[in-house]
Amino acid sequence: MKLNRILVLAAALAVLPALPVVAMDQPASADKALAAAVAGDWRTPKDTARDQYRHPIESLTFWGLQPGTTILEVQPGGGWWTEILAPYAKLTGGKFYATGADLANPELPEASRKARADFEARYAAKPDIYGVVNVVNWGARSAPLPKETFDFILTARSIHGWMGTPGMVEKTFREFHAALRPGGILAVEQHRANPGPQDPNAESGYVTEAYVIEQAEKAGFKLAAKAEINANPQDTKDHPFGVWTLPPALRSTPEMSDKPEDKGFDHSKYVAIGESDRMTLKFVKPKK
Repeated sequence: MKLNRILVLAAALAVLPALPVVAMDQPASADKALAAAVAGDWRTPKDTARDQYRHPIESLTFWGLQPGTTILEVQPGGGWWTEILAPYAKLTGGKFYATGADLANPELPEASRKARADFEARYAAKPDIYGVVNVVNWGARSAPLPKETFDFILTARSIHGWMGTPGMVEKTFREFHAALRPGGILAVEQHRANPGPQDPNAESGYVTEAYVIEQAEKAGFKLAAKAEINANPQDTKDHPFGVWTLPPALRSTPEMSDKPEDKGFDHSKYVAIGESDRMTLKFVKPKK
């Protein structure tokens, strides 16, 4: 079966601009560029090891990513999705954007400025793989995103982080709605809480599907579909340090704590669980 996947990938690459790739244990995709981007040898073993939990081909196919579109990745962090989406945009003649620290904010910490600069330099160094990675200012007090500019916006495991700032969730979903072209897609991956009352600050990192759907619909989105692609029934969601107790963080202290990690903490139970149970939601901005 692995040989078949290699042959599928080879056929895909024959009609794509040359990029260094290696075969991976991923299902075949009808989107040849997506298969090539996920199989790219620029992706590190640390990143590809997470595919079993994050299912990039299945997730992006479910969300409806199309060749040649203009993509916005929200809060890319370490760049796990960037390593797939930027090459995909280059391969298909699309455009790729990511949000970055708001450089217009005079109170922006120097560490945030450096993180943005490092992110930009990382991708600018390899335009043959990533194309042009555009970074836009974004934050709690930043100017709005450009209107009706994007076809596809992805926010992955970010919503809980906005909930501690009053009004941030509402502002964010409104901005996404305004920034998408009519018919555009908002793709959401988020640590999923069990149904029930939502902790307004999401201190555990888990958020209910009902809350996310409510916020998106209030901003004008329509829920197009839900999927269990990234579900993990082994996740009990009652971990001592919230979702960050699980891989990949494997914390042994609270998320925002300055305490040193507890070297005696037994991570084996949490490694066995794997990464968190996640909702996978597709929202659409209705056409005018």
